[in-house]
Amino acid sequence: MQVTLKILRFDPAKDQKPTWHTYQVEAEPWDRVLDLLHKVKWDQDGTLAFRRSCGHGICGSDAMLINGRNRLACKTLVKDLGNVITVEPIRGLPVEKDLIVDMEPFFAAYRAVKPYLINDEPPPARERLQSPEERERFDHGTKCILCASCTTSCPVFWVNGAYLGPAAIVQAHRFIFDSRDRGKRERFKALGSGSGVWRCRTAYNCTEACPREIPVTQLIEEVKRAILFDRF
Repeated sequence: MQVTLKILRFDPAKDQKPTWHTYQVEAEPWDRVLDLLHKVKWDQDGTLAFRRSCGHGICGSDAMLINGRNRLACKTLVKDLGNVITVEPIRGLPVEKDLIVDMEPFFAAYRAVKPYLINDEPPPARERLQSPEERERFDHGTKCILCASCTTSCPVFWVNGAYLGPAAIVQAHRFIFDSRDRGKRERFKALGSGSGVWRCRTAYNCTEACPREIPVTQLIEEVKRAILFDRF
């Protein structure tokens, strides 16, 4: 099938504003959008810039705005989109070139919630044990691949870049509800601040955008309740 691929391109070194570039690409229905981008870069225009790594929906590096929705290019099939496909960089982060954005603000928020186990108690002889039920309590958060699809689909993040964003809150949830962790109050300082969970307006964009089907909005609400119960 013949696909019209429209890509919003921008090079800050020479462009005043982003412009649409259109490419005609031969594709099979089961091709991925990532395959089409490869065909453009390898066969038509080698200056096209985008990120990709594993190509199997695990690394999270190729999140893009595809036909108006945040998706992973490596997991989105042509047959589900039709003959005209638009591709743009994810919103809310500075564009470095074409489909590549500066992820540093995103990872700064990630670091702010201390996404690692905190436990100063003497370690046991072997490992810190958990029951299957305790492990299940934070299972959703362990599936996050830090692709930023949820955060960059959030209208609050679009207008307030200081907002920690859904992905950082999901990462905090993963440790707040881990029975082995003792650092929830350290995380609550960041999460309970003016740029934390209370900025969430429950738009559900984040849940719809997540390629891993994490119930992001639900986890954010659970973190809100955890902070409230800890205070009162």
